[in-house]
Amino acid sequence: MRIITSVEELNEFYGGTSEASIAKVTSALTPLYRRMIEVSPFVALATVGPEGLDCSPRGDLGGVVRVQDDKTLLLPDWRGNNRVDSLANIVRDPRIALMFLIPGSNTTMRLNGRAVVSIEESLLASFEMEGKHPRSVVVITIDEVYFQCARAVMRAELWKQETFVDPASLPTPGMLLKAAKGDFDQETYDREWPARAAKSMW
Repeated sequence: MRIITSVEELNEFYGGTSEASIAKVTSALTPLYRRMIEVSPFVALATVGPEGLDCSPRGDLGGVVRVQDDKTLLLPDWRGNNRVDSLANIVRDPRIALMFLIPGSNTTMRLNGRAVVSIEESLLASFEMEGKHPRSVVVITIDEVYFQCARAVMRAELWKQETFVDPASLPTPGMLLKAAKGDFDQETYDREWPARAAKSMW
């Protein structure tokens, strides 16, 4: 197998970077970048820690993050599985990366920065939803932000309804758990999960 073993060889193989690929990178939100991020209901949060890397999906109504200023984003941590993989990484290594998706748009937004996990009561209260508060808020300081070339989303036809996979053709969460664990009551889990999720969204 032929492999590339240095950055110099990689750059030589791929050739130069276009002017637009460099010019689009900013160290803070521009007004238009802010607009793109504010309307995104979904982001993939990548973190790094002693055990390795983690990438976690995050979603919220009306925008997954709150823009505090042109260098700061606030990401509430709502109900989940309590594994706290991403949060555990952040408290030990603040480096993070985010990729925002906007339903219907082929343009994605990428952000690299640093984060802390805040449990400041007034901050948690500011995110109140249906009388509930997030357990914590990830406060993100932007190092660089830019939009991503649309080709990947276009190739995937991500928003084209005709290409959507029928959920009934996929394994259920209960099936996945049973396959991983072996002795697991998948029927009960799948039957009870929708109601449990609806009651614990926030």
